[in-house]
Amino acid sequence: MKKEQQEQSGWVEELISWAQVILSAAVIAFVLTTFIIANSEVPTGSMENTIMAHSRVIGSRLHYTFSEPQRGDVAIFVFGWQCRRCGAIGEGEKPDVCPRCQAAAGRRASTVYYVKRVIGVPGDVIDIVDDKVYLNGSDEPLSEPYLAEPMNPGETFHFEVPEDCYFMMGDNRNYSLDARYWANHYISKDKMVAKVLFEYFPTPKIIR
Repeated sequence: MKKEQQEQSGWVEELISWAQVILSAAVIAFVLTTFIIANSEVPTGSMENTIMAHSRVIGSRLHYTFSEPQRGDVAIFVFGWQCRRCGAIGEGEKPDVCPRCQAAAGRRASTVYYVKRVIGVPGDVIDIVDDKVYLNGSDEPLSEPYLAEPMNPGETFHFEVPEDCYFMMGDNRNYSLDARYWANHYISKDKMVAKVLFEYFPTPKIIR
């Protein structure tokens, strides 16, 4: 009887030990993903050839906790929401009702994250003329060695980046639905989630 009690006691202690390990791992994972790192997928070719379609990347949340986003950063940010019922995607805050299917979208909508490059920082004046980006009245276009190919000529845009906001564009300009075409062209600082550091799938590499 005593032997059986000892065996049962040992089994309970082992179960408690495993529960503690699992709980500790869950807490560590929560802290990492909430405060330190961000994991995101790039589902389209909008960032090629820097990040290919369907790649997964890791970003540092700490970068934008202790410093400001910099021009040239590849960043993960909150773009908007997606209705889980009909799949509609919208900019900005989650609506109470999905405008497409009229479902109560508030709690049911999921957050949509995008990965793009920071082109404009607060106070910048951006002019896009004949496939070139010009900053703050400069006669010389912005040097962008990361572009997949020149932008389609003929597009002309003018943007003035507000305080605490950023202007985001994809590296594959001709196939990127980026800030040029959004209803709200700017991403506020509180929506900037993380600076992308590296790709881990399918090809591990540092992102610059």
